[in-house]
Amino acid sequence: VFIAGNGVAGIVLPEKDEKVIGIRKGDAIALPFGAVTWWYNKEDTELIVLFLGDTSKGHKAGSFTDFYLTGTNGIFTGFSSEFVSRAWDVDESTVKALVGSQSGKGIVKLDGSIKLPDPKKEDRERLVYNCEEAPLDVDIKNGGRVVVLNTKNLPLVAEIGLGADLVKLDGGAMCSPGFSCDSALQVTYIVSGSGRVQVVGVDGKRVLETTVKAGQLFIVPRFFVVSKICDPDGMSWFSIITTPK
Repeated sequence: VFIAGNGVAGIVLPEKDEKVIGIRKGDAIALPFGAVTWWYNKEDTELIVLFLGDTSKGHKAGSFTDFYLTGTNGIFTGFSSEFVSRAWDVDESTVKALVGSQSGKGIVKLDGSIKLPDPKKEDRERLVYNCEEAPLDVDIKNGGRVVVLNTKNLPLVAEIGLGADLVKLDGGAMCSPGFSCDSALQVTYIVSGSGRVQVVGVDGKRVLETTVKAGQLFIVPRFFVVSKICDPDGMSWFSIITTPK
């Protein structure tokens, strides 16, 4: 989900053509395993992207597994120039330019002469759902608002097995105690504001009582019950839930 700013993203899903999409604050994108992506901030302001996902099946459990195609730790740097030149059907001098021209790792600053593809409006379809502009699933006067991401409005969540929601509470409002009845767990990132959180286990014992603020993240285990009361300035958060429903 995009917390701030505007930019462009290139996405190649397995066995599909590249999609180039414009991205803005509030956009949520579901990326299945094997997706190839690039992210570009063409503006002067910051582009802030929050990545949340299931890492239990990663190369190193608990960590995102990134395979860089280029750069100092790109996968092609490990092959000899002979192998790469034959794979791409180019001469070795071209291989050196393709493999070695990007000296940075992960995030790089582009030269002003480089032009990336322009986004296509139609490419956003079925890939992006903007939580800031979407119809509200819950709207309580002087209370808060909820937008839910599921298989109906973002079909790709079915492939990754995750759902999500964006919740905004007005000052002093409360999100009543709740839990997932299908044993899903929740990962919650506080986008703005602050408030108090309590989490209670299945045995009725309180396992967490703390104050949270923007930039913090916490996890609610399976079957545990969570409730939140926000401070006078309100609070909003984005959660992913380990069920596409």
